[in-house]
Amino acid sequence: MDLLRDHLARARAGGAVFARTVAEPPWGLRLAGTIQLSVHTVVRGRGWLWFDADDPGRAVELMPGEVTLVRGGTDHYIGHEPGTDCLEPEEFRARHATDGESDTPGATVFLCGAYRFSGDIGNGLLTALPQVLTLQAVVGDPLRDVIALLSHELAHPEPGQSTVLDRLLDVLLVLAIRSEFRRSPNAPRWYRASADPRLGAALQAMHEDAGRPWSVPELAAVSGLSRAAFARTFHEALGQTPMQYLTDWRMTLARDHLRTGELGMAGIARSVGYSSPYAFAAAFRRHHGEPPGAWRQRESGRGRELQPSGTHLHWAPVRGGRM
Repeated sequence: MDLLRDHLARARAGGAVFARTVAEPPWGLRLAGTIQLSVHTVVRGRGWLWFDADDPGRAVELMPGEVTLVRGGTDHYIGHEPGTDCLEPEEFRARHATDGESDTPGATVFLCGAYRFSGDIGNGLLTALPQVLTLQAVVGDPLRDVIALLSHELAHPEPGQSTVLDRLLDVLLVLAIRSEFRRSPNAPRWYRASADPRLGAALQAMHEDAGRPWSVPELAAVSGLSRAAFARTFHEALGQTPMQYLTDWRMTLARDHLRTGELGMAGIARSVGYSSPYAFAAAFRRHHGEPPGAWRQRESGRGRELQPSGTHLHWAPVRGGRM
């Protein structure tokens, strides 16, 4: 098992919306902070991205051959120059509906996308990313090929397009996260530890079978270390004991199961390693300070309050699939 793939799959990264746009200056677009992860890349021309509508002095330039990811939480703006007037998506679409029919040299061709994540695992991936992440696709970098293929697919719809876009969006997201986690001191500890040959096998075992009644000696044997050496190395790398990590991971999985409502209490208990719903409820209460039923009810109400109305990208979108 690849731990990054496991996190992406459990985060249900998907529900992507991607659009290719041609816009002649002046142009500007506002994108809502409720979009959990936005993806922008300029195919031709150039653009700018900024956060403060009243002070665009720290704008980030968008150039061909680069991909810029923007984490949600704050509205952001993209335009032909910093500080230009920015329109809502529907108005932007109407204003620039015919721009793609011309060959104006000054027009900008750009791709915008939006990813949706769910649950604590998805939030954990997002919070490990900076607010803005720009990846430069140098010659020979596969990222350059992904951008070119995305642009081609969006510009020339053909049978099977959604399948191609699904795969390209998956690749784009993985390349971005992998690149950031490799170089960032804030990368999740599990990501760095998974590459450690002394710990990788044990982490994979816990993720593959969280419901198994693991013990420290068993995990040490999987890693090929003595119990003491494994416990010491694990704590140094992850800042907690193996059993604390396993409990945290089980509770993370349990919270996501509670959110989706796909399993009852007995099913959740079995899936995360507890002998009965009562044992699971007691462990959950110790961990969270309230029983799982009360937690689910509270989170369900909170989810309804935060649910955005409508989609955020409305101009000729092409929808991708799930990770």
